Amino acid sequence: MDQPNVVLVNCDDLGDGDLGCYVSTRNATPVLDQMAAEGLRFDDFYMASPVCSPSRGALLTGCYPSRIGFGDFDGLPVLLPGQGVGLSPSEISIGRLLSSAGYRTQMIGKWHCGDQPAFLPANHGFDGCFGIPYSNDMGRQVGTRTRRRATRVPAAPSAARRVGRRGATRSGAADRALRRRSRAVLRDARDRPFFLYLAHLYVHVPIYVQERFAERSSNGRYGAAVEAIDWATGTLLDELSHLGLEERTLVVFTSDNGSLAGSGGGSNAPLRGTKGTTWEGGMRVPCIARWPGQIESGRVPGELATAMDLYPTLAALGRAELRDDRTIDGRDIGPIRFDEGATSPHEAFYFHWMNDLEAVRSGRWKLHLAKHGEPTRALYDVVADPAESTDLIRVRPDVVEELETHAERARRSLGDARLGVAGEDVRPVGRVADPAPLTRYDRNHPYAIAEYDLPDRRSQRRRRPTRRRAATGRSLRSTRMSSCSSNGAARSRS
Repeated sequence: MDQPNVVLVNCDDLGDGDLGCYVSTRNATPVLDQMAAEGLRFDDFYMASPVCSPSRGALLTGCYPSRIGFGDFDGLPVLLPGQGVGLSPSEISIGRLLSSAGYRTQMIGKWHCGDQPAFLPANHGFDGCFGIPYSNDMGRQVGTRTRRRATRVPAAPSAARRVGRRGATRSGAADRALRRRSRAVLRDARDRPFFLYLAHLYVHVPIYVQERFAERSSNGRYGAAVEAIDWATGTLLDELSHLGLEERTLVVFTSDNGSLAGSGGGSNAPLRGTKGTTWEGGMRVPCIARWPGQIESGRVPGELATAMDLYPTLAALGRAELRDDRTIDGRDIGPIRFDEGATSPHEAFYFHWMNDLEAVRSGRWKLHLAKHGEPTRALYDVVADPAESTDLIRVRPDVVEELETHAERARRSLGDARLGVAGEDVRPVGRVADPAPLTRYDRNHPYAIAEYDLPDRRSQRRRRPTRRRAATGRSLRSTRMSSCSSNGAARSRS
């Protein structure tokens, strides 16, 4: 079989209960529902973290965040603009891996694995990138108290002047720009296979949507953003069909972690917990794979799989050689798409909050060990009870003993900061001396609008879990779209 093209779509904060092909009745997702009907829909698919940066680092490298130094970022759960840490240049991302096998590689959307030049996509094997280097809520906001040191705060740079001037996310220009760039990658398909990593800004708050989606949504701006994702997926599938690339292209759709849920419109139903937690709702996410002629229609495997598994799976499909000088935690799940009887390649899966081991799952059983630094003991059958409502820890001591053995194995390899255990097989985070913001806020520049003044952004920042309060004094400025130059530096204008 020839090397297939690959389109990997990664949403931001989309919950397991947000799509019609799972359980949603609030959001209209006809394209994704059809994609699931024509392909494979995982019911037990996990990200390796309940928050953005470590989740994305794990997806890109096939490793648990703690393995690659992405458990925490100088005491913070996610990367902030202008930090001197990020995805180490010594890590081999899926972009670099497929590039070495002859793929053209493009990254479009939200990166959030470090905004210093050494950490950007162009220095991780991507031929081109367009988007923002961190999260879309990391912008200047009216009513947010700033500090004196905030004069050096970064703004995401922009190579697309029209996007920057019109307000990237307020008018939906960012969404349109990402779609245009993605379709352009598909149209440029010639004699080499391509890998497109499309990381949506939706449905992370603040949510700005085009009026056409807002007007017909029955679930407010959140539902409108979900519909926009669905529609954007349809444009990609239609483009592949128009170009005659459908049967040569594997399309994978997933999300970086669970939804914030609550009153914002998102849902992780029927799962317990939200983004930022190691309950099922924080880390079990939607995953749909479509490849006409290669994946049987309507498959719903009940086997546990993870985003880390995409790394060796795509390597096998793309005939890329995995290095044997480092541990990779993902496993090739290619057999699951063919064989109804295929079982999960994972003996156990580990749930971390930052560098704390908080839970372990093996088979149908999940043992909770801690929650944000506090010991927690509970056992659930997450196959029969995905809502984690009935604690069976007193009923199945034999299962608890088995899962404790798995937990000890994880601690030896990855560490457990809560217990003061250092991992024996971990690699350092990337670090640069004298980090500098990509751009500087210019009070005299005629910025078009205050882009991030919606209350949902403020409420999210209050709810975002942290281990300790950042002592950097950073205040985050307005976010703009960016492209990366050939040496990895971002092109910008202040």
